[in-house]
Amino acid sequence: MREEKSCGAIVFRQQDNQLEVLLLKHRAGHWDFPKGHMEAGESEQETALREVLEESGLTVHIDDTGFRRVIRYSPSRGISKQVVFFIARYVGGRLTPQHTEVDQAWWLDPKDALTLLTHQSSRDILSQAMRHLNEEIQ
Repeated sequence: MREEKSCGAIVFRQQDNQLEVLLLKHRAGHWDFPKGHMEAGESEQETALREVLEESGLTVHIDDTGFRRVIRYSPSRGISKQVVFFIARYVGGRLTPQHTEVDQAWWLDPKDALTLLTHQSSRDILSQAMRHLNEEIQ
């Protein structure tokens, strides 16, 4: 079985005293967080930072509280995929979806994000991130 590894981030920002999370609608049709394949020589965090910048145009900082979650699945026969997620905070940049991979990019209230996320594993990761940040989804 071929092994693949990707990394990404659950990106948060404070806007008008409200916590918001970044979601992307990928060209494949699913709503998820920014993520992508590791390149040779990259660390997991470097991959996550690069993928957020490439897919959204945003610069972020990986949260240093130790949040790291892994999901595993098989995207197709003979392939096992591992995706590592970190919590990241928005630093700067203009939200600009990477048109070759992303149709839309939105900042959402975490409760709204939960309803929009396509996969249960992504909803679980968002809930875990919120608990990690001691935030309740209201």
